[in-house]
Order: sequence, then C-alpha cells, then structure tokens
Amino acid sequence: MANPTIAASAYSAAANLLNPADSAEGGAGSDPAFGQLVQSAIEEVKKTGQASEAQTLDLVQGKANVVDLVTAVSETELAMETVVSVRDRVISAYEEIMRMPI
Repeated sequence: MANPTIAASAYSAAANLLNPADSAEGGAGSDPAFGQLVQSAIEEVKKTGQASEAQTLDLVQGKANVVDLVTAVSETELAMETVVSVRDRVISAYEEIMRMPI
C-alpha cells in the first residue's frame, strides 16, 4: 500500500516540472533542481524505512500490531522499488544520450 503523502508529493513535484507557472511561488526561478527532487525523494524513502524499522521494534516489544508492521514494510518495499526503477530509467537515458552522434 503506497503512502498517500509520498504519492501526492511526487505528483505535485511532477506537475510543477510540467507547469512551472502554476506552482505556488510562480515563476521559473522557484523550480527545484533535478538533484533537489532526487534528494527529497530519497529522504522520503529513508523516512519510510525508518518508520518501518520503528514498527518492527514496537512489534518485538509487544507494542504494535502485525498488520501495521506488514503495511509499513510493504510501503517501504514499494518506495524502494520505485527508487530503483527511476534509477534504472535515468541510467538508461544517460546511456542512450551517450550513444547519440554529435
């Protein structure tokens, strides 16, 4: 199950890339750089992983429900798969650009 907050922020970031004039601050100067977008996505995945680890520790201590743990682990797995997929696409695009004749 995907975290709605992560999905909403990803869709918002993608929409801002496509329509910079529609962003909250407006103007092209407010667009985040690609590196910043990647860094924020990695931070979200890191937070999701930390939440999953906290759920695991809570379950071991008897404070959490198994369903909550499975949900947290699934969200982390989905986030990691998304990051790996994006990484593979970026590498593929880079390799294709490198093959282009100048």
